Amino acid sequence: MKKDATEQQIQHAVDEVARAGLRTDVSRGQYLTIIGLIGDETRVDFTHLAALPGVKEARMIQAPYKLINREYSSAYGETGTRVVKVGDVQFGAPEPVFIAGPCAVENRDDLFRIAEQCKGAGAHILRGGVFKPRSSVHSFQGLGSAGHDEAIEALTWLREAGRTFGMPVVTEVRGEAQVDLVAEFVDIIQIGARNMYDQDLLQTAARKKLPVMFKRHFGASVEEFLCFAEYIAAEGNKDIILCERGIVPMGKGKNYTRYMLDLAAVPVVQKETFLPIIVDPSHATGRRDLIRSMSLASIAAGAAGLMIEVHDRPEDARCDASQMIQPSELKEIIAAARQLRMIALK
Repeated sequence: MKKDATEQQIQHAVDEVARAGLRTDVSRGQYLTIIGLIGDETRVDFTHLAALPGVKEARMIQAPYKLINREYSSAYGETGTRVVKVGDVQFGAPEPVFIAGPCAVENRDDLFRIAEQCKGAGAHILRGGVFKPRSSVHSFQGLGSAGHDEAIEALTWLREAGRTFGMPVVTEVRGEAQVDLVAEFVDIIQIGARNMYDQDLLQTAARKKLPVMFKRHFGASVEEFLCFAEYIAAEGNKDIILCERGIVPMGKGKNYTRYMLDLAAVPVVQKETFLPIIVDPSHATGRRDLIRSMSLASIAAGAAGLMIEVHDRPEDARCDASQMIQPSELKEIIAAARQLRMIALK
């Protein structure tokens, strides 16, 4: 829209798009208002739109992920990375964000003990799985899978631990039926890699208006990853935290790491979109001895933060014991990562 476009002219343009059967995303910058189209743009007459009162220009953005595209955001003055705020924590700010905690919430005492140590190590956000997607039906599925009461109890522990130690909390939703319940207890809703393609789940989670952590599927291209992130943005929720967590390795690579961490995806995503992207080295490597090096490599690549699985007694954990590090190791990684980021910013 033109710089001096009136509210009536903006609404008229929105109504004209609606007449063609499409939805709109209205973004207001300091100088310009941009109306993004959501739906099949071939149904719209762009020549007609360009002639409407108050319209400066009407054109297609070629990338299939239009609403989170840098070309789209820069048009109304947003040239940097979007800062997603979670309480006092800011994803996309110069300071990297550190998310830490056990793979799964197993009992209250362990969770509170680990949370306190993660906070002491410098972590900002507490993680812990209540509903665990697993490859085998015989594996531990998380306390939430035992029943509704057990899920509420585990989520209550997670929320209480976060509040006790001043940390926002994040946990994964495994399906649409869990979204309403989980949203009552957490500060960030996590969509795991296995559910990256679940459009209905993405839309349902987006409508809760909480920040969404969106993990890349282990077989997805970068373009697919961003295209499905667009489903969240299309529901009016652009508080999206992207997460790179590794892709399926080829050949004998699978004998050495759980997945192959695609660090090139970090700067590529930052060029394509304004959304912040973090890295999960725990799931990417599956090995605690690789967490430090891959964490620092991620920060060097420009990641906005890290999500690391931590347990002070990993041998007692019911899942992912091999990839969880000690709180003392987390402290060393956070200190080194902060130094690395300071050097990069000079």
